[in-house]
Amino acid sequence: MRNILKTGYSNAFQLARPVMISILFNIIMATVTGIFGLPIYFDTAGTICVSMLGGFFPGILTAVVTNIICSFFDSSAMYFTFINALAAMFTVWYARKYKFDNILSVFIFMLIIGIFSGVCSSFVQWGLFGGPVNSSMKDIMEAAESGKIRFLFFLLINIVLSIFDKSVCTAIALAVVRFIPAKDRIAIRNSMWKQRPLTAAEANSMSRRDEYAGNSLRTRIMLVLIGVSAALVLVMGWVMFGFYSENIKNEKTIAAANAAKFAAEITDGDKVADYLVQKQEDPQYQQTEQMLGKIVENTAELDELYVIMANERGITYVFDLSSDPHATIHAAGKFVPADEVSYSRALLEDSAPEPMLTENRGVRAMTAFCPVYDSTGKLVCYSGANVSFADVDHYMGKLLFRIILVIAGFLILIVSYAIWTTNKYIVFPINSMAACVDGLIRGGDEQENLDENVRRIEALEIHTDDEVEKLYQAICRMTANQAEQMRDIRYFTDSTAKMQDGLIITMANMVENRDSDTGAHIQKTADYVRIIVEGLKKKGYYADKIDTKYMSDVVRSAPLHDVGKINISDTILNKPGKLTDEEYEIMKTHTTAGKQIIENAINMVQGENYLKEARNMAAYHHERWDGKGYPEKLKGEVIPLSARIMAVADVFDALTSPRVYKPAFPLEKALNILREGSGTQFDPKCIEVFMESLPEVKKVFRKYNQDTLQDK
Repeated sequence: MRNILKTGYSNAFQLARPVMISILFNIIMATVTGIFGLPIYFDTAGTICVSMLGGFFPGILTAVVTNIICSFFDSSAMYFTFINALAAMFTVWYARKYKFDNILSVFIFMLIIGIFSGVCSSFVQWGLFGGPVNSSMKDIMEAAESGKIRFLFFLLINIVLSIFDKSVCTAIALAVVRFIPAKDRIAIRNSMWKQRPLTAAEANSMSRRDEYAGNSLRTRIMLVLIGVSAALVLVMGWVMFGFYSENIKNEKTIAAANAAKFAAEITDGDKVADYLVQKQEDPQYQQTEQMLGKIVENTAELDELYVIMANERGITYVFDLSSDPHATIHAAGKFVPADEVSYSRALLEDSAPEPMLTENRGVRAMTAFCPVYDSTGKLVCYSGANVSFADVDHYMGKLLFRIILVIAGFLILIVSYAIWTTNKYIVFPINSMAACVDGLIRGGDEQENLDENVRRIEALEIHTDDEVEKLYQAICRMTANQAEQMRDIRYFTDSTAKMQDGLIITMANMVENRDSDTGAHIQKTADYVRIIVEGLKKKGYYADKIDTKYMSDVVRSAPLHDVGKINISDTILNKPGKLTDEEYEIMKTHTTAGKQIIENAINMVQGENYLKEARNMAAYHHERWDGKGYPEKLKGEVIPLSARIMAVADVFDALTSPRVYKPAFPLEKALNILREGSGTQFDPKCIEVFMESLPEVKKVFRKYNQDTLQDK
């Protein structure tokens, strides 16, 4: 499996083959259905298949390229690109969430994608072409009524056909996916990874890391691309529309000016006054009106042609003709006040005004005028022509709609590519490295954790061939160096600790060897101390005090609890009988002497060290819980915990070991003495855990007291 994964993400062409095959299959199906004039296309089977196998970008790429190629023999195909791109996105999301693992999930997918495609396709066709683009659908639509009912009928039929279309395509895609061997599906899915392929759970975790990060790099790149694309579209649209509008305006201006000029040439200025009197009764008026009508008929987009007389009060119509049979025609002699005519002032100020944009009943038009003179050269009237922009506005609206539809598909492709490449080259590699570094931090300085994190980071195998890979290599070197440094530090630390422990044991043995019968006292008390402190930890007693370091410090310091005896003379230390009061007072000074010796050592070493607990045990291990001990008569928890622990261990060993002044007590008697001293001489919790740990205590006792064992 590992070889398959490596082969997959190292071979970028592993995914190219299914994409190209799927595009070819889509085109063939669209061509075949087009030849037979079927109202279905089956051109998304390859898109759905690639989306299931490769993910968002390959699926969207298949959809967009399919529609681009199909547009060469079906010009309307380009406008449906965004529908197939969204279908690819939905397929990927649905496959990841529901996995097409049962008939119900497949049926729901077919229903949703069919309804979505049918609704979107209906609105696109109706908005762009006023109805279906397929000839078979046109035949079906002939049976429907006009207006809203016609559209609803078209929408219903389109949805039904789309559900059938997408159901067949889904069935084909699922069959192909099932036919492909599992190892090949894995290889296709992992073909474009630039690191060790992540599982679905790991990828989702990486995505959640991005979400928690707020403004993630992927989001920023996507927003930048969308912003740049939108800005580019707006700028190009603005330039294109401006250029197109300027050309159209010039064409309309020329058309209006020519029409007005022809009308002026036809109109006889000497007869205008007679026209207003005789009107339709004048044969020449009728002839002129017919000739003006010819101009209207033969001039494309000419909305209105008229001859008017203008003065300060308003205008008077001589002729008025319109290409719209439903338009209002002004009869000869009709007067319109100046405040109702937008161009009346322009006619008064200039005998040959420039063409101007006017608006009538919400429709824009280019209006041009040409003066009409009589035989004496006197300005008699004006001929005017209105060339409408209604068709241009309608065309521009449809053009904008088409541009939006085409750009939407490409924009989806661009954004999906940005997300896809950002994930593979940046987001997933960086998040994978961040997860490993987080694990390194949380794992602490334990050597096993460090070595495991080094292996985990090296297993990422990031190969982006850019700065991200350089960062990855640097992190690999850093973690490996850190692990080696910690290994060296731990080695030196362990060596130092062993040396320190050796010095302590040597010092303690020097003291013990002066005592003729203490017999392995430091070893036994150290073991008893360990048993007690571990028992307190297990019971949760003094949890704010006892941690791993404290336990280590107490056990390692235990051998120094009697170091002060080095100041006691051999006469008193090894006296076979009972000490006198004066001798006992001297013996008691070993606590203060031990405290001073260890404090001197602490001051010489400086900084943190475990000798602080050694000082406490040396100074206060003869203090009592009830405050009747020495040297300072401390009471209860005022006595350092390490000293309270040592008190139990020291007395138990003293009771169970022979001395020059007494024989060893039986084990049971020694234990009873400890129980009786709980709450008076000893910390009750220390006695409690000591008694609960008797099996371990007896192991230590038997190890060092084989000759004196008297367990009753």
